[in-house]
Amino acid sequence: CSAIDACKTSNGGCSAKAECRRTTPGNRVCICNAGYTGDGIVCIEINRCLENNGGCDRNAECTQTGPNQAVCNCLKGYSGDGKRCTYISLCSQNNGGCSEFAICNDTELTERTCTCKHNYIGDGFKCRGNIFQELLRDSNTSRFYFHLEALSIRDIAGPGPFTLFVPRTDVLNSDPRVKDWIARGVMAQVLRYHMVGCASLLYNDLTRITNITSLHGDPIHISYSQNSLVLNNKAEIIHSDAVGTNGVIHVINQILVP
Repeated sequence: CSAIDACKTSNGGCSAKAECRRTTPGNRVCICNAGYTGDGIVCIEINRCLENNGGCDRNAECTQTGPNQAVCNCLKGYSGDGKRCTYISLCSQNNGGCSEFAICNDTELTERTCTCKHNYIGDGFKCRGNIFQELLRDSNTSRFYFHLEALSIRDIAGPGPFTLFVPRTDVLNSDPRVKDWIARGVMAQVLRYHMVGCASLLYNDLTRITNITSLHGDPIHISYSQNSLVLNNKAEIIHSDAVGTNGVIHVINQILVP
């Protein structure tokens, strides 16, 4: 007589995910493989994520990858190895995408607010100071700023409001009269002729008036035709409504001469 091997056929009736072990002749036990649980006849894959989030951080997602195996990935807005996740402050990098002149505040996950600092206006993503500061930030108007600085003209740094007509930088650089005006000491008068006090006049406002008085004291004639605003029948406004805290800047394509 020979002993009957209970495991010889069909894995002894054990689960395909179990090991059949002979005990006594004709008998066996079924033991679930590693990563599975059950009575050996039925073996179910262990999902580690179902208990204690699989050992992942509470701010991580546990994803089952196999029997009793899982990976941990930090949720959006957090960084780390998944076992430990740290909140990422949106404001900690590049000021959260806010303007350099704005304050970034984290509000909730993946959210933040941008608020312009004191003495600046805007939506937080773009913040503007007074028009004297804004001149330097635009290549079209920076040359005008340097002329003001050279002559210590600070009128438009005051509370205002002001309206400023700025000849484009390339115009100021190429007009031969500029050197002559500087040499004769009249450049300050020319610059002040481009400034209007006591009013912040937007493009639409200018279409409804015909004359305004400059800080130099002489009037500037305004005409509107064919969808264009022209000053003194010569200088056309080519960029408009750059609003600052104390006024507005319009860029023109010619120098105004008092």
